[in-house]
Amino acid sequence: MKILIIENFWLGGKKLKLTEKLLLNTFSILPTLYARQLAAITPKKHSVKIVDERYLNINFDEKYDIVLINFNFSSVQRAYEIADSFRQKVITVVLSGWYPSIMSKEAKTHSNSVIIGLNETNWLELLNDYEKDKLKPFYEPKKYDSSVRIPPTNVELPGFIFTGAIEATRGCPYRCDFCPESNIPGGSQYFTRPVDDIIDEIKSIPQKTIMFYDKSLTINPEYSKTLFKKMKNLNKKFFCNGNADVLARDKELVRMSKEAGCVAWLIGFESISQETINKIGKTTNKVEEYYQAVKNIHDNKMSVIGSFMFGFDTDTKDIFNETLKMIEELKIDIADFWILTPFLGTPLFDKLEDEDRILTKDWSKYNMKSVVFKPKNMTPDELLQGVKKMYSEFFSFKNSTKRVLRGLYLGFYPFFLILVRNSITNIIIRYFSSYDN
Repeated sequence: MKILIIENFWLGGKKLKLTEKLLLNTFSILPTLYARQLAAITPKKHSVKIVDERYLNINFDEKYDIVLINFNFSSVQRAYEIADSFRQKVITVVLSGWYPSIMSKEAKTHSNSVIIGLNETNWLELLNDYEKDKLKPFYEPKKYDSSVRIPPTNVELPGFIFTGAIEATRGCPYRCDFCPESNIPGGSQYFTRPVDDIIDEIKSIPQKTIMFYDKSLTINPEYSKTLFKKMKNLNKKFFCNGNADVLARDKELVRMSKEAGCVAWLIGFESISQETINKIGKTTNKVEEYYQAVKNIHDNKMSVIGSFMFGFDTDTKDIFNETLKMIEELKIDIADFWILTPFLGTPLFDKLEDEDRILTKDWSKYNMKSVVFKPKNMTPDELLQGVKKMYSEFFSFKNSTKRVLRGLYLGFYPFFLILVRNSITNIIIRYFSSYDN
């Protein structure tokens, strides 16, 4: 069979400039690995082509047996346009991703079949059913078990690729109220791949630097320690996600990650308010442990990427200045700032819907840079302007230069990451400068 897999991260019809493509391609910045994981597990007897519409145009005139489109909330309209175009040509269309997993019945009206949740074995079953002319309308998530062997994910993008990509574990058991990934069907199912499989895959990755796409490598510390121990002599550099509690308390894991080649940890701090943390169900976070977590990482010459979100019911207009102050005290090297977004299928969406606080169901605005609900203690515009202020002040030339120079103390790779991430973030700020509602 001839199969087209489309990773749809729609930019409203905009095309990346050459410099933007170069930076994003070089550092393998992908919305998800899922489309590429489906391609990796597809039997070799089939021909598979992957198209990421941010970089390549779709050839609608080419003949395929199956077209799979993987997409999130902000790209719903474009994904359906693509699906309808191929269906008009009597080509079988399959939809997957966050949105079709939640709105599966709606997605079915634009496709022949829908894969619900994240599970590659569904894809294999679907391919077998297609060959037998017994395609099912929906493929529900299955439970991972030790028999599942997931082949290496081959990331191929136009141009030079500096950073490879890998995923050692799947799912997140914490299910924070705002998280779409852990709240989709099967999303909270946590699965660890055999460590030896990961080591073999890392050895096969040509790039020296790797990004782990796992939700967190601190969910199972003993698993991660085993992985880090076996990575020690591979001469690779990597960065990954982790939770504040383990990074603050388990100095051995932090040390072993450095010995394995870790350059940076990304931590979802979300908020500097413990009251907020408690209300959103982020059980891994204790604000009083933030300092120790950052210190442990810096003591081992690694950088810290902090992720913060704004618009919680406990947030007032003071939260922006207070967060900037604490970030400076923590000496966080890189930070991402997001507007709280009530994605469909999450407890947060249900709560705000019940309280009649959802402002729009234009899913293209569910991108974490637009305000789509009524905040409790500020206006929508105050929330929007507050997040814009976070970016403009944190990434000012003076502050960025200060962080980059401070990064010299951490060594070449952390310093280089800090330098590049500041550059990429400034590109993203310019690209998405038209924050709107």
